[in-house]
Amino acid sequence: MNQKITFAGNPVTLEGTPAHVGEKAPRFTVTDAALQPVSSEQFDGKVRIISVFPSIDTPVCSLQTKRFNREAAALGDDVVVLSLSADLPFAQKRFCAAEGIDRSYVYSDYNGHDFGRKYGFLIRELALLTRGVVVIDREGTIRYVEYVPEITSEPDYSKALEAARALI
Repeated sequence: MNQKITFAGNPVTLEGTPAHVGEKAPRFTVTDAALQPVSSEQFDGKVRIISVFPSIDTPVCSLQTKRFNREAAALGDDVVVLSLSADLPFAQKRFCAAEGIDRSYVYSDYNGHDFGRKYGFLIRELALLTRGVVVIDREGTIRYVEYVPEITSEPDYSKALEAARALI
């Protein structure tokens, strides 16, 4: 990946294959709160916003998850928001219950980092996912990708939401 990503100003290395607009979205499997595998195929036919972040227990990641959950309500049933991190499912479940996350699907990529590797979001040095957003259309084509250059910064919500709304 040519893009430089930093965490608190320090460079990090992303592993995997970077996602690009216009490519077919790779299939991936993540883990739900009940420790069950979930395939991305179950969301075929929907517009998908994949909100990616390092850890649910940090302020920026918390804000990102709450913001996309709130926005999901206004997008309608043709759009799903998948919030992905490498947190253990137990931490995600606790956070969702405490914060009322009810419109986003929150999944863990801790077990094998399938999403992180297939989309180039895995931080080698930390075994966490970097921050970003991917928007996929109903046919499974990537229509928007953001790898946030500084992990401690929020993604560009407006651009991601605009890309998703254009697909509805």
